[in-house]
Amino acid sequence: MDGELFPRERTEIAPGAVHVPDWLGPGRQRELLDACRDWARPPAGLRTVRTPGGGTMTARQVCLGLHWYPYGYARTAVDGDGAPVKPMPDWLAELGREAVVAAYGHPGADAGGHLDTDLAADPAAYAYDIALINFYDGDSRMGMHRDAEEKSGAPVVSLSLGDTCVFRFGNTASRGRPYQDVRLRSGDLFVFGGPARLAYHGVPKVLPGTAPPGLGLTGRLNVTLRVGGLGGAPD
Repeated sequence: MDGELFPRERTEIAPGAVHVPDWLGPGRQRELLDACRDWARPPAGLRTVRTPGGGTMTARQVCLGLHWYPYGYARTAVDGDGAPVKPMPDWLAELGREAVVAAYGHPGADAGGHLDTDLAADPAAYAYDIALINFYDGDSRMGMHRDAEEKSGAPVVSLSLGDTCVFRFGNTASRGRPYQDVRLRSGDLFVFGGPARLAYHGVPKVLPGTAPPGLGLTGRLNVTLRVGGLGGAPD
């Protein structure tokens, strides 16, 4: 952001978890927002996610590549209108690979720049094939959870658009402490892989009215890119 007294810098939040502020410039943010609006339209559009216990998530969601539902993947919007899920665009998969390089410095390296031979030896580990797009209004939250339905250990890529949020990044053992709260602004990138891949994380708060005025978005969009490693789409 222009006029920062103390410019925000790339920060390793935990081993394998990296925050890259302002990674998407205004133009790329607008392009991604326009695409999200197209994806949100039916069929297989934006829907409210219902949990097995009968509750509902306050953030609404649309999926690409494969449809996530608590707690698995399908080729159709099984908890929505039942339509086939929209495809994962090649350009979005490439954006995921670019994000890993931006965070780690090399697509086969961890946050410390050390080569991860398991990932580097498997190019398919970075074939991003799933996107979850979550829309938060001012009252939306996301409880602490892990992204554990994938079989790939490839890093999770998270892109923020619109209102700033408090992103809580925790540990791999429990939903409780220790954790760190990070403010994610529009255009920020957050990547977590390696020892942090299965860390609990959530969004306890969205800060309404903090989106860039020129973006044209009220609320927050989070675009999360994952590698399924599922060996073909499940039923």
